[in-house]
This record gives sequence, C-alpha cells and structure tokens, in this order.
Amino acid sequence: MDKQQAQHIIKKTFEAPFNKEGFTYFIKNLLNTIDESKAFHARGDVKEMYRHVIKTYERIGTFTTPDNEKVDIIIAYLQKGHSLDYARVTQRNFAGRYLVDRGEKDAGIFAFVSPDDTDWRFSLVKMDYRFDEKGKVKQEFTPARRWSFLVGANERSHTAQSRLLPILLDDENPPHMNRLEEAFNIETVTREFFLEYRNLFIRVKEALDNVVFHDKKIQADFEAKGVSTVDFAKKLLGQIVFLYFLQKKGWFGVGRDSQWGTGSKQFLRELFEKMHGDYKNFFNDILEPLFYEALRNDRSHDDDYYSRFNCKIPFLNGGLFDPIGNYAWVHADINLPDSLFANKKKTREGDEGDGILDIFDRYNFTVKEDEPMEKEVAIDPELLGKAYEKFNAIRPDNFEEYKKALKSGKKGDESKFNKQFGVYYTPREIVHYMCRQSLINYLYTELSDCHSGEGRNPAVSKEDIETLIHMGEHVHENEARVESKGKETGTYSYQLDESVRKNAALIDQKLADITVCDPAVGSGAFPVGMMSEIVKIRTVLTTFIEEKQNRKPYDFKRRCIEHSLYGVDIDPGAVEIAKLRLWLSLVVDEDDIKQIKPLPNLDYKIVCGNSLFGVEKNLFNFSLFNDLEKIKPQFFNETNPTKKQEFKKQIDDLISRITNGHKEFDFEVYFSEVFHEKKGYDVVIANPPYVRQEAIKDDKPQLKKTFGDFFCGTADIYTYFYKCGINVLKPNGHLCFIAPNKFMRAGYGEKTRDLLASQVTPILVIDFGDLPIFDATTYPSIILVENRRPDADDKAIAATFRSEEQLERLEETLSYLGFSMPVASLKTEGWNLEQSDVLALMEKLRAKGVPLGEYVQGRFYRGILTGLNEAYVIDSETRERLIAEDPASAELIKPWL
Repeated sequence: MDKQQAQHIIKKTFEAPFNKEGFTYFIKNLLNTIDESKAFHARGDVKEMYRHVIKTYERIGTFTTPDNEKVDIIIAYLQKGHSLDYARVTQRNFAGRYLVDRGEKDAGIFAFVSPDDTDWRFSLVKMDYRFDEKGKVKQEFTPARRWSFLVGANERSHTAQSRLLPILLDDENPPHMNRLEEAFNIETVTREFFLEYRNLFIRVKEALDNVVFHDKKIQADFEAKGVSTVDFAKKLLGQIVFLYFLQKKGWFGVGRDSQWGTGSKQFLRELFEKMHGDYKNFFNDILEPLFYEALRNDRSHDDDYYSRFNCKIPFLNGGLFDPIGNYAWVHADINLPDSLFANKKKTREGDEGDGILDIFDRYNFTVKEDEPMEKEVAIDPELLGKAYEKFNAIRPDNFEEYKKALKSGKKGDESKFNKQFGVYYTPREIVHYMCRQSLINYLYTELSDCHSGEGRNPAVSKEDIETLIHMGEHVHENEARVESKGKETGTYSYQLDESVRKNAALIDQKLADITVCDPAVGSGAFPVGMMSEIVKIRTVLTTFIEEKQNRKPYDFKRRCIEHSLYGVDIDPGAVEIAKLRLWLSLVVDEDDIKQIKPLPNLDYKIVCGNSLFGVEKNLFNFSLFNDLEKIKPQFFNETNPTKKQEFKKQIDDLISRITNGHKEFDFEVYFSEVFHEKKGYDVVIANPPYVRQEAIKDDKPQLKKTFGDFFCGTADIYTYFYKCGINVLKPNGHLCFIAPNKFMRAGYGEKTRDLLASQVTPILVIDFGDLPIFDATTYPSIILVENRRPDADDKAIAATFRSEEQLERLEETLSYLGFSMPVASLKTEGWNLEQSDVLALMEKLRAKGVPLGEYVQGRFYRGILTGLNEAYVIDSETRERLIAEDPASAELIKPWL
C-alpha cells in the first residue's frame, strides 16, 4: 500500500461516523491478517454490572502477534443517552473483564460507539495480569490499561495518520505488540505539539514586538502597566488553548434557543472564516471582544446571548480572561496579522497552513487529564504544565538568548533555562503515586481513632484502605451490582472489605474534610492529581452511602477546590496555569445543559508568594480573622465583577491590618481557616525547586533569620521546603516530597536528616539514584513522613530503584523491592537504605575497624583521587553536545559504570 492510499483509509475511517465495514477494512490492512472465523455478536450477553453503559458488543475477529500475544477486535455499542465521555472507567472495566473471561487475552482493539454521537473511540486495551504459583490469574478484577483516539465526524485524523501510517505501510509483517503500543503513545504526540507551540510562542512575541514598536500609545500603556510582550504571548496562547479545550464541549456558537453542548466544535475556525460576523483584524475585532466581553461578563439575564456573534457564549468568570495588566484593550488597536492565526502556507510535512488555528486544528484536544490507567492520544491540560516548565525562565531580557539556543540545535541548551529556576515537571505517574500514598496514610491516621468496637482495633485496617484506593475504581460496577441486589451470589461477590462498606460514610467525610497544600505549586500537578484521586474514591463510596444527592464528580471537585486544595508559588505565571487546570477539571464534568455554572474565583486558594518567608502578624486579633474567613467563601463564588472587586479589596485590607501593612505571603494569614480549624494541613505535598545554594546568595540572610538553627550556609533551597512544609502540618499530618537525594549523605543535609528522622517519623523513603525521572540530572527521592516524633520500634518502607524498567510499574516494583527499615537506623551522620543485615555488618565494621584517618595518623597528602569531577564524568546532555561538535568524541567517551 502506498502512502496516499494509507492516508485515504485513515481519513475515510477516522473522520466519519462509525462504519463497521470501513472499520473492518481498516483493521485488516493495519494488522495484515485477522481470523474472522471467530467473529460473533453477543447481543444481550453483557454482564449485568456493565449493562447500564454497554448495550451489546461483537467480535469481528482475532489477531495473534509475532510474539504469540492474543488480541481480540471488538465493537462495543453504548446504551442510548450515554456519550463516549460518560463512564469511561466502566468502558475500560468492561473491556478488561471481557479479555479475562475470553481466555485471558493479552489485549483488545476496541471501537466504542455511541448511538447519540457522530464521534467514536478507537482504543487499545492491554491487560496487566498477575499470576499465582499455579499460573492462574491472581485477581478476578485485573486492572486494564486503555489508550484511545477520539475519532469521527467532528475530529481531525492528523495525529492518527502520524501514528498509524508506518504500520499501515508495512503490507507484509504483522505488527508486534510494542509497535501497536507505540502508535498509541501520547508522549510522542505531546512532544510534537510542544515543538509547534514553542515556535508559535516565538512568532506571537515577535509580532507583538512589531505592533508595540510602531504604536507609541500601546507602548506607553504596556510600560505603565508592566506588560511585556513575552508574558502577553504566553497568556494569549494559553487563552486560545483553553478555548480549544472548551469548544470540544460544544459550548460555543450555541443557538439562542438551543441547549449547551450543541454548539460547533470548530467555533474558533468559524470565527476566523467570518461565519459569525465580519472583521478587519481577527485579534483586535474578534478575539479581544470574545475574551474580555463575551467570556468575562455575566449575561445570564439574557440567557447568555452575545449579540456580536449572534449566539450564546458561556460566562466563565475566573481570571484567565482579565486583560493582562489591565491593559487598555478597548482603546488600543493591537492589529496582529491575520496570517499569524491562519494562512495557506505549505509546511514541510505537506500540511496547509502554519498559523495558530491551522496547527491547533490538526490535533485532538481533550479536557480530561490522563490517568495512569486511562490515556487519550490527544492534547490534554497537562500540556499547560509542561509548557510552563519549558517557558518559565524566558524573560524579556533573555528572549534573544533563548532564540539563539534554539537555533544552535544543541541538545541541552534549551534546558539550561529551566535550571536557573529549578523547575522540573513531575511525571503524572509519580504524581498519582505520591497522592495515593498520602491519602492512604492520611485515612489510616484519621481512622485509627475511630474504633471498630472490637477491642481497640481501627475501624478500617491499612490493608483495606490500600485495596479501596488501588482497586476501588476497577471493582466499582461489581460493588454497585451486589449492593443493588442486596446479597452476594455465586457470580457476584463483594471485592471491597466489609470494614470499608460499613464505614463508607465515615471515610467519605474524612475525604471531604481533608486539607492539602503544595507550597511550590508550579503548574498545579499535585492539586489536580490529589483531586482526581479523591473524586475516584468518593465515587466508589457512593454505592454504600444512602444519601445520593450532590454526589456527581462535579460536586466532589467543586467541594475539593473550595475546601481542600491550597497552593503557593513565587511565579505568577505558574499560579495562573495552576488555576487554569483546576478550572478545566471542573469544566470536564459540567453536564448541566440548561445553565453552565460560572467558574469559582481562586485568588485566595492558589496564591502568588514566597512560601519560605512569613511576616510578623497579630494572630490574636480574632475579629479580623473572623471577618476574613467570612468574606473569602463569598469571594470564591461571586460572579459580579464589581462585587468581586469589592470583596477583594476588603480581603486585602484585612490582610494588611493583620500583617501591619506587609504584603508578603504568610500561611497563617492567607490560609488562616486551615490553622483555626485544624492547626495545620492534613497533607503537604510538593516537588520543591531544585536550586543550588550558589544561586540563592541574596536570600541567605532572610533564610537565616527565618529558619534560625536549621539554616545551613551550603544547603540547597529544597531543604528549607522540608522545614517549611513540616511547620504548616497539623499534628500527625503527612508530608510527601519528591526532591534531590543529596541531603541523605551530603554534609549540608545533616540538619535535614535530623529533622526527617528524629523530629518526624519517616513512613516511606525511595531513592531513584540517577534514573531519568525528569529531563535533567536531579537524583530525586520520594520522602513521606508523619508529623510526630518516632517511637523506638517505628519502621519505614525503603527502596532504591536501579533501572527504568522498575519505574514503569512503580507500585508493583515497590511491593517486592521495598523492605522494612528501622527508623532508628536513619542516622543523622548519613542515611544508607540497606537491609538490616547489611546495616549490622556496617556497624560492626565501624565498631572494630580502624578509620583511614587514624591509620595514617591524620597525615593526608591528597587523599584518593578518583577523577570524579566534571572534567571526567559528564551527563548525557554534555556527551551529546560534545559529539555534535566533534563526532570523533563518540569513540573516546565511554559509559561510566
């Protein structure tokens, strides 16, 4: 098959409503051979627990990979009234259970089809079996992983073509499983999109420079209000990306008498094509009014109708659509060239157009952030976090240097900008792992005081809590089915322990009341991840709770954002991205087709400030704190712009009075309700900045004043975040950080080691060594502690990861790699994560051996010279740069073992 034919097949299959014949033809060409003799239509044979979502399904054939892995090809038809986004977990669980029941198949290629939608979902579902010693599957409800393309009449097939074309072009060789998995690899798509996004950022910034240079009025306004073209370009692209996410909901271009969700999913393109009104300049006449009038002003009195575009536009509230620096958008004509947004230019890849809309139109966008078990091959809000990481260090004064680094083509030149601020984006698998571990230990601590009535045993054991958090969503349908019937049967039995079911309301209340803070919030990965885990668990618990009102995912998320989540970051750009991701997480679950709820105001939930430095304040001025804590909830939900400003002024005035006029951030003032209700946070979770001590010279006097005896002149900045985080924890609260492991052995880490092993109790210590968790050499570790002094017999789970393969199954690897280690063995002199017998041997050597210093009577010449320095030992980025400069270096540079 030639390239043109292959592209035609993909486009015909994936840019149209589902067609069984077309899908079958595509699958035959993709896999080269399938066994159609085993096709069948299940009709009514859908397990009862999935029938509320899956109406019927059929198998059109089977496929065996060259490695003898068994794959079924299935079409699953959803019930009428159920969209593709509804009950994604149920769809995945149905697929997983099918593969187990059909002879423990390795994987399935599924088409999920809704009768109410012209789009459909093309999915690869792969099993993650665990076998017992007899070779039988250990768990009846084995977790399945699903990767999906959203395809159909409303979607473009650019991404599907780029990923599936190489397989289609190979007419002779059936694909291996790893090749199929690679086709569904979201990371490849995200990297490709980011490169395009980066280039657009540069073009937008330079186009703005040109406008500002030629218009002295705009130049004066920008200078007076501190608006840079770098920040303007970042915000503009963020606004457009946000609208690409939202137009997937069908919220734009809705007819005056129509319901939300019926609008165009190509609304921005339609605006450019003048389908909703004429214009002279697209940005000045269309985008600015859309941003700063339509989306920013409440028109609920007129059913959200916006006359300029002759359609309904939702009022979103929030701060994303406030003009940056409050620049004079009404009076200024910022005439960015229309070609910046769309044009007919041919790209190197053969696509038409290299404008913002042209490029964005080629990709699929999804409002839902991926989770470890559910990934969509599309651009999701996590991209905003990754873009923040990459763009964070770009300022007006180094923009030209940044461009020069890109043009050099030297790998590593771009990443050096990130190192200046120590910003590294935490991979979502790590985020979810840390969130789950924090929740397990939070619940166990909270429930330990709630006794079962049988002696002094906790109401729910730690093992049962772990099962709830790890397996809850996989067994949700099963539990609901058993509960609805009122009894267990030979086919259906409870998978969650009785203690969880009996105490569901108690567990649910603990999750509703949790308080979580990220003192280095960055782009919001941890608040979003924590909210995702909380919503999943509370959804599972709903089955066992009598009161079903206000228990939709949207309700859980709004409650979580208002009552549970807090964040601080020194960078205002990071704060805006974090807010944006929380807003998008609400948007994905907004399903009220009659009235879209305005977004909440997050100004006093995610705050710009320095977590490490507080201010002197009067904590005993109770009347001022009471007023502050009454007004903040009103501000959170206020939609009227005038009232919002009034509330904001009142809040700022109260803060100023409490702090005697200081404007610096302080936890006990800005988040006073947490300390009055609980004396601190239940959970502090973060990836603190990785900034070396040489780069914080100017901050050291203030650090010494703030941290007193804990201060160390040679300590890197992340160590102070440990102290800060523990300071704002409540008694028995939990702190979970991913940060450099250097404190474990370095001299400057002595006070940090003492803090983490003597003043609080370590629960989990994971050392990743030099594994590439981040796109830089950072030597990370995960530390989880409880805010209480350790008892003599306390033990922590410890592990040292040594290979990338171990990282891919983090929780599974820890189950066999982790070992129990006495907390007392974590010495102030240095931490060694070793089994007890190894530690005992080391103690014996210390007790009976003669230290080298004593042996030579303190007379050293130069010590042992190992060559372990930057002249001889380099990282991978430096290696690639040296080879690029001189290919002959490849023979000279050897792996360091």
